[in-house]
Amino acid sequence: MITRALLASTAIALAASAAHAETTIEVAYPYSGLFEVTFERIMPLFAEAHPDINVVFRTTYEHYEDGTNTILREAVADELPDITLQGLNRQLILVDRGIARSLEEFIAQEPDFETEGYHQAMLDLSTFDGAIYGLPFAVSLPIGYYNMDILREAGWDRDLPTTWDEVIELCGMITANTDHDAMFWGWNITGNWFFQALNWAQDNPVIVDGEVNFNNEAGLNALMTMQRLFDECDMRNFSRSEATTAFAAGQYGMLFWSTSSVGSLTRSIQDGFEMATGPWPSVAEGGGLPAGGNAAMLVSTSDDPERVQAAWTFLRFITSGVGAAAIAETTGYMPPNQAANALLGDFYQENPNKMTALNQLPLLRDWIAYPGDNGLAITQVIYDNLESIVVGENDDMEELLETMSEEVEDLL
Repeated sequence: MITRALLASTAIALAASAAHAETTIEVAYPYSGLFEVTFERIMPLFAEAHPDINVVFRTTYEHYEDGTNTILREAVADELPDITLQGLNRQLILVDRGIARSLEEFIAQEPDFETEGYHQAMLDLSTFDGAIYGLPFAVSLPIGYYNMDILREAGWDRDLPTTWDEVIELCGMITANTDHDAMFWGWNITGNWFFQALNWAQDNPVIVDGEVNFNNEAGLNALMTMQRLFDECDMRNFSRSEATTAFAAGQYGMLFWSTSSVGSLTRSIQDGFEMATGPWPSVAEGGGLPAGGNAAMLVSTSDDPERVQAAWTFLRFITSGVGAAAIAETTGYMPPNQAANALLGDFYQENPNKMTALNQLPLLRDWIAYPGDNGLAITQVIYDNLESIVVGENDDMEELLETMSEEVEDLL
């Protein structure tokens, strides 16, 4: 029996679906603040198309690390859901441990799969040893958010910053000419995402062939860039929720964050200030950015073929053009399925803040998973070392880089 608390469809479950349901499946996903509104959009459409499938949502994962830890515990206890949405950088451990099921047998039954429109680069993020284990549900890239009212008050009369030097210059203008805080930079986003972004922007993956690859000039430059941003922008060490809430309240001139929050920030902005989004600064020629977001994975252990098939039907639906369109409309994630384009029409022309990440699509790179059983521990080690910069405990970036590299090497 499932012992974890189930989200018995507070805002999402549909009585009509339950009334007709013959097969029940269980699904778990992260970040209720981002995706609850998405599933509210998707579920009536799914219920209409598949009234014989009842979907029960489990308690939402707090973040991607929580999602991975939860699935690992549930696998031991034989309490897995049928579908789990996992961070793109957390898929490998579920594949290595035999928890995630290959989707190849299901894809083979879909004659139109090749023409459905999945971006190949996004499918590649869920492909291991030549087999697809997940379908992309939501894909994001890091971007900048700007309070244009504060920028004008600060005297900034140029295009949005395209380099970190310009960001730091703008920080100084905001501090000198306004009563607002200058910036929050999302160093603490799950999976060391921004640290990887600073490295990828220099075409430097943090792990190569299972070995540390940030103990070099690019890695040092990443740490020094972070130190300058934190110090010269006088940045507070806010949590994720504190940072986005403060920006929506008009406290910050700039917020560097995931494009995933464009929808939620737009809905929560107070005082009606003008928000604009801009690309990630200082991407070198040949550089890229790590793809954030998550993939839908089949982890069902049911021996009922109808339940397993129903789980695949749901997974396929939420990652189809219909699901991808709902993702784009309700969040800031990019639709991972090109079939959404026909459904979206002029959506991006009417919502230019959501176009920023789409324009960065050619920069898409892997959100690197730390290999082995210590992947989550490595994430925490890097997090702790980065936090020492934020709080001012460490100002020697060369020494910090050496320490962090050694700690990660020991865990790989």
